[in-house]
Order: sequence, then C-alpha cells, then structure tokens
Amino acid sequence: MDSDELFTEYKDDLVRYLTRLTGDSELAQDAAQESFLRMLRQPPARQDNPKAWLYTVATNIVRDIWRKQASARRLAVPAGAAAMADSPPDPHAELEQAELCRTVQQMLAKLTHKERTILLMRGEGFRHSEIAAAVGTTTKSVGTMIARALRKLASEIDSTVEALS
Repeated sequence: MDSDELFTEYKDDLVRYLTRLTGDSELAQDAAQESFLRMLRQPPARQDNPKAWLYTVATNIVRDIWRKQASARRLAVPAGAAAMADSPPDPHAELEQAELCRTVQQMLAKLTHKERTILLMRGEGFRHSEIAAAVGTTTKSVGTMIARALRKLASEIDSTVEALS
C-alpha cells in the first residue's frame, strides 16, 4: 500500500480515535498529520501492519505533547465530537445524547491515560499485541488491563446510577 492509499484508508479512523483519546479535535488532527508525516519521512521497518504502526505513533505523539505541556489535561471527549453520525431527529433526543456524552466523558476522565488508550484501541478493533506495543506493556497483560478498566467503568456507572436514583 502506498502512502496515499494509507492516508485515504486510515485518516478518518485515526482522527476519530485521537479525538476520543484527547478530547481535542485540533490536537487529534495535528497528531494524525504528524503520524503520516513520520511515516513518509521514516517508514516503519515492517509494513505488515501499517495501521497498528500509525496508531502507536499517534498515541506516542499525543503522550509527548502532554508531557511537554506539563499540565493535567482533561481527557474526555468533547460533546458532539464522539459521534460522527447524523444529528438526532429531534431536540429531546439531541439533549439526551448530549447528556449521555457528558456522562461518558466524566467516566472516561476518571480512567488513567493507559486505561483510556487500551479501551479506545480495543474499541477500534486492535489485537492485544498491537495494544501492548502502543502502551508499552506485554501482550499477556492487556486482557487483564482491559478487564480492570471495564470494572472501573462499571463501578462508575453504578455510582452514577445510584446518585441519580
């Protein structure tokens, strides 16, 4: 696959993933662009999985940006950025969707960077080995980390439901 085909194939998905990861669509666009530029400048040694390589590089770019900023970033998805679909058909449904997005954002914000990355990459369909490479852990530990992050989210959901009752 040449660079134009890779860009066409993966750009939108990569930007969506990065937007969910960072909560900042501009940062997501910049990190995705930088990932593709790095691929052009210095292609990965192994081309057997360019998608995994791109996501790993993009995740590392974001991590580097956050380190340079040296400030705590809110890592939740901004309202409206998570869904790349048509608007709900009526204002009531739109209001419910916005509230759901805020709730999910608050819950995701309580996870660590690594937990969010793992869950978002899992949601994008990555294999455990690809996730492990992206977050710097072993393949064997990814399943455990996913389970812990999901339990943490489930606990947050339970707490939220109790608070609303």
